[in-house]
Amino acid sequence: MPVITTSDGVEIFYKDWGSGQPIVFSHGWPLSSDDWDPQMMFFLNHGFRVVAPDRRGHGRSAQTADGHDMDHYADDLAAVVAHLDLKDAVHVGHSTGGGEVVHYIARHGESRVAKAAIISAVPPLMVKTASNPGGLPKEVFDGFQAQIAGNRAQFYYDVPAGPFYGFNKPGVQAQPGVIWNWWRQGMMGGAKAHYDGVVAFSQTDFTEDLKKINVPVLVMHSEDDQIVPYADAGPLSAKLLKKGTLKTYKGFPHGMITTQADTVNADLLAFIKA
Repeated sequence: MPVITTSDGVEIFYKDWGSGQPIVFSHGWPLSSDDWDPQMMFFLNHGFRVVAPDRRGHGRSAQTADGHDMDHYADDLAAVVAHLDLKDAVHVGHSTGGGEVVHYIARHGESRVAKAAIISAVPPLMVKTASNPGGLPKEVFDGFQAQIAGNRAQFYYDVPAGPFYGFNKPGVQAQPGVIWNWWRQGMMGGAKAHYDGVVAFSQTDFTEDLKKINVPVLVMHSEDDQIVPYADAGPLSAKLLKKGTLKTYKGFPHGMITTQADTVNADLLAFIKA
């Protein structure tokens, strides 16, 4: 398997297909690079080089006990980019991966980055605080951790069968294969990484990171996202970015990269080529 070993000794698995301008995909919690299959195949067939790592503790990467925070996520991504010597790259992140992309660019600079896109992403800040009154109460995320520690397998069925893909909404037909693929990816990863990852995606404040970024960034978010509420995420991120463009969807779920892949792929391609 293609892997690199980070400076703190963690093996990170990655996919690297094709040639041309690189597009680097950062996946959501608690999934893996497999969640990007519809995008990887689409952009590969459009002449791009597509790269996607499994975050530490996720997918086929090592199930380490430590380092499950945004600094390590960004540094691991930087290590993959440097190992492959990627230049003029477009970074695309979904959900937690959107936070990873933002933090990576702000922390490691833009010398290798052309553009970025964040989809259904967690920035600027998910948890409710005095300065972020629209956020979700910390108790919501404490509940996630309790379910991971208590019965992760059941939790990882309930999330995709319900709010992640909007299958809990009237008139929406559930797709069993999509649900079980989510479950499969989640159960490949480590419980400790996923438990700690809840804090990383919910309590990291990306406000200053967003302000630092100078490259064009497409912010894609649905008003009907049940996981990362729209009003406190997409529009605020777009405002904080120097060259942010907000693309708002209606009726799409949090996991729109899977269920609405055709639309997402077309919009990403138009942004990259612009």
